[in-house]
Amino acid sequence: MTRLLFRHDLPAMAEVPLEGGRRADLMAIDGHGRVVIVEIKVSRADLLGDGKWPDYLDHCDRFFWAVPAGFDLQPLDGPAFLPERTGLIVADRYDAAIVREARVVPLPAHVRRRATLAFARRAARRLAANGDPELSL
Repeated sequence: MTRLLFRHDLPAMAEVPLEGGRRADLMAIDGHGRVVIVEIKVSRADLLGDGKWPDYLDHCDRFFWAVPAGFDLQPLDGPAFLPERTGLIVADRYDAAIVREARVVPLPAHVRRRATLAFARRAARRLAANGDPELSL
């Protein structure tokens, strides 16, 4: 998944806490400063049991579902999963492909600024901890 995002100039970070207590599976910021969130689902039950995902839309300009190869994509085409807004990525353990592009819905400037600053600070903390495992985060 991260290989695909990186090829699209979307260096991503995993497990990113969001305001309101949610956590994005993957988050990236593109070259235009747009925030991208990828929500990974590993099974139909995982997908259908997730009622919190619409909260992520308030934290990103683009939202993608990511599912494993062989996943039944039919539910993701249904209105409950906003196919007109959400993108779709299919992945295996080696790589991934964008099957449906996500529509850009611009965040308000103040929300994007907060999200970008939080992303940058978290990335810097993680980088510092990699260099010095004894840092207290």
